[in-house]
Amino acid sequence: MLTNKFKVRKHKNKTRSTSQQHYQRVSKYLRNIALAAGLLVLTVLIGVVGFMFIDNYSLSDAFYMTIITLSTVGYGEIQPLSFNGRLFTSFIIIFNIGIFAYAISVLSSFIIEGDLRKFMKDYRMYQKIQSLHNHTIICGFGRHGREISQELTKNKLPYVIIESDEEKVEELRKGGYAFIEGDAAMDQTLLDAGIEHAMSIVVTFGDDALNVYTVLTARELNKLVRVIARASNHSVERKLLRAGADYAVLSEVIGGFYMATLIYQPRMVEFLNLLSNLGNDVSMSFKEVDYKDLRPEFKDKQIRDLNLRSQTGVNIIGARLANGKYIINPGPDTAIIKGMSLVILGDEEQVETFERVVMHPKHRPLA
Repeated sequence: MLTNKFKVRKHKNKTRSTSQQHYQRVSKYLRNIALAAGLLVLTVLIGVVGFMFIDNYSLSDAFYMTIITLSTVGYGEIQPLSFNGRLFTSFIIIFNIGIFAYAISVLSSFIIEGDLRKFMKDYRMYQKIQSLHNHTIICGFGRHGREISQELTKNKLPYVIIESDEEKVEELRKGGYAFIEGDAAMDQTLLDAGIEHAMSIVVTFGDDALNVYTVLTARELNKLVRVIARASNHSVERKLLRAGADYAVLSEVIGGFYMATLIYQPRMVEFLNLLSNLGNDVSMSFKEVDYKDLRPEFKDKQIRDLNLRSQTGVNIIGARLANGKYIINPGPDTAIIKGMSLVILGDEEQVETFERVVMHPKHRPLA
């Protein structure tokens, strides 16, 4: 059943316009405008040269005569034209009618079929997206996609959103987001979003089949990208993991756990809300920091010797060892060794201080 859905989805994808098609259409319009302008300039040059050689006009008189002839204002001749001059003028007028009609057609088509400012803004954004490396691709701008984008923005991490819904695309454009318009399950759309250079991709659609197919496509295009996908149940979770997802998140299960916890530990939920910035004015942040991201003077030392609390205000609440095991609330005698990563907790200012004081400059987030 899932395979049949994929086949239908793939067939529909062939008829959908992608962001690349938009930019190709813009390029086509710009080429047509350039061609029309080039033809107009060529006509002016032909007119100037013709009047100068046929009726011995001066350069300024020939240019003026060409302009009033092409514009058909009817001011009259500067000096009497010979038979050949009148024949040449007639040729210029007839030839210019075709060029003028072509130029008007190109401009009218561009205005009717798409707004120039919008297209140029999208084109510049597309060029910027192509220069991104180690960024995150968010597939879908629904509730989950919005929350993910807000969190990445807060942590100053680069990302690109893929969305096909026209209303959401317009919202993304007005909001100044970096986005690609198209179907995330298509190879070209993911390539436009920079999947080959991305650090991670998050698939958040409400359609399980589309999520699985997008994961398959992303994994095929980049074997090393970290793939995180939304799952509606445990069956889909297993499919996503088999398709190549590194993590499958059961949002409904998490929501159920959250509501159940409200029954017997409501204060704990309030505290978790504080940590996750849900409905609170206090901005708290978790951050995972690899051993390789630290300055040399903070490596291969015990936690008590780092003085992180006094220097930055953050707390180390967890550590991941090289073998994949975690230490919760590591003790002061825990050594920071190669292959380890730290989980720190602090407010926004404290985390920024940690990044400035402890992390190597080349590994700090972009400002």
